[in-house]
Amino acid sequence: MQSAPIIGLGRHRLSVDGKGVTTLVAFHGCTLHCHYCLNSSCLMPGGVWREVTTEELLEEVRIDNLYFVATGGGITFGGGEPCLRSLFIEEFAGMMPQEWNITIETCLNVERQHVERLLPIVSQWIIDVKDMNREIYKAYTGKSNKRTIDNLRWLLRHEGMAERIILRLPHIPEYNTNENVKQSRRLLKDMGIKTFDEFDYIVKAPS
Repeated sequence: MQSAPIIGLGRHRLSVDGKGVTTLVAFHGCTLHCHYCLNSSCLMPGGVWREVTTEELLEEVRIDNLYFVATGGGITFGGGEPCLRSLFIEEFAGMMPQEWNITIETCLNVERQHVERLLPIVSQWIIDVKDMNREIYKAYTGKSNKRTIDNLRWLLRHEGMAERIILRLPHIPEYNTNENVKQSRRLLKDMGIKTFDEFDYIVKAPS
């Protein structure tokens, strides 16, 4: 049985992490080191809230089964980077009620094998590409965006996938401009993306 470290679990999330009522399961661990990371505990050695098995997680979240079924919701896996836990998610999907949906919040900057494993079981992909400009992406995350873009292109080659993707485009203070975001949006539309979530990072001034 698979187990994984998590940094948090949030119930009764309505239309913020996928369709309907969802429970957000946030994994520890990420491939990026974003300057304004929203969940920095996912990278800290002591940031693990607890370790759970697939069976333990299912028993904990099934309390909201009626909400999931009635609203078309289910479980949203985030983090950190949930694709790194593809074996855990695959096993969990095989155990959960068929009426539940799985949503993934990901940067897609992972090895292709994880994306391939998740393709048959994920209903909705919420993908944060940061910025399509490779210099901006590397300055902000510390990594190349090549795997992100390659994995996105691979997903879009599958029938109906464009309707299952929400593409997050952040305005990142000190890293990209409005024109950078517009350019990213143009490139992504040309790739086949239809739905965007464009927003501003709110950065607190140092105290």
